[in-house]
Amino acid sequence: MPLIPEEPQIHESAQGPRATPAAGRPAPTPRPVPGPRPVPGPRSAASPRPGSPAPGPARPKPATENRSGTQPSRPQIQLVPAPVDGAVDAAEEAVDLLLESGRAPGDILVLTTGEQHPWAAHELSFGEASYWAQHDAREDVFFADASAVERASNRPVVVVAVNGGDETAAARALPAALNRAGTLLIVCGDPQRINAVLAAGV
Repeated sequence: MPLIPEEPQIHESAQGPRATPAAGRPAPTPRPVPGPRPVPGPRSAASPRPGSPAPGPARPKPATENRSGTQPSRPQIQLVPAPVDGAVDAAEEAVDLLLESGRAPGDILVLTTGEQHPWAAHELSFGEASYWAQHDAREDVFFADASAVERASNRPVVVVAVNGGDETAAARALPAALNRAGTLLIVCGDPQRINAVLAAGV
């Protein structure tokens, strides 16, 4: 009696856990921030920065943060280790990752404790009125000195670059930034200094 071969069973692999959200995301433009990114000129996000820290630890978290976007409680705090002279570069990279993960530019406020971000310095050269009008429009990432944080309105994400300033600059900036952040506070700088401030009651 001839043997009837069994029908082969085809096992389809269930959804790949490695599916990357960026591959199929329709993006209206490749770079959604027309204001802050191009103005500084040679310091474009695409060009490598010599003082920039290794991006490894910072990469997954901004993308993951979107899941808790509706949580009204205390914001998540993320620390990105960076030297003082690389803190602004680390902050810019964090912003780029947030934008790539789908975060709207107007959701992000960036504060510096030391020297002004080049975009903020450039825009302030046209006067404070037009500078703060861009803040109020909430169309783009907004860069400000940490000393002006009280004037800034709340945004879902606040990024702080601890790039200098006196010893009390970070101690004043971090609690204020935490109050301004809706879901996520990213702090770029020296971990020991930042942890000391956080342990002091942020």
